[in-house]
Amino acid sequence: MDITFNCPHCGLNLEVDQDAAGQQFDCPTCQKPVTVPAASASSARSTLPVPTPSGLEMRDEKRMAVPVSQRPIGSLIQKPNKSLELAARESKPGLRVKTIRHSDCKEAGHNKFDEVVSDFLNKVGDQALVSITPINYSYLDIATQKLLADFGVMVIYRG
Repeated sequence: MDITFNCPHCGLNLEVDQDAAGQQFDCPTCQKPVTVPAASASSARSTLPVPTPSGLEMRDEKRMAVPVSQRPIGSLIQKPNKSLELAARESKPGLRVKTIRHSDCKEAGHNKFDEVVSDFLNKVGDQALVSITPINYSYLDIATQKLLADFGVMVIYRG
C-alpha cells in the first residue's frame, strides 16, 4: 500500500511506500523537511492484481503519481546562445580577427578560396581593414591519415 499526501510547505502531491510512515525526508521541490504521515484508509492506496495475458498468473500494478505544484512553471526551453558573429557585431567596436583556411573553401572539387576571401574583404570594407597576413598550417587528413600542409589568411579589421 502507498501513502499519498501533500507537502505542508509547497503543496506538492507526494506518494511513498507505507514502510516510510513516520520517516522524514526533504521535499524534492522546496527542499524543506517533510514527515511521512501514518497510513490511513483515505490516503493509503493498494496495488491491484492484474491478470497476465495467459490469465493464470497475477502481478502487482504500480500506479505512478505525477507531482503537482502550485509554483509557476519556469521556462523549459532555453534560448540558444548567440552565434559568435552576432555577438561580435553587437559588441562595442574594436579589433576583430578572421581566419580563412584554404581547406575550408573547397566545394565539390572546386577551389573557392579566392571568392570567399574577396567576399569577406568586400563585406568588411577598406576603411575597417587593418591587415591581411598569409598563414601556413598543418592538419591531419582523415581519409589518408597523413599530415598535410595548407595555407590561409588572417584578416585583422575594425568592427
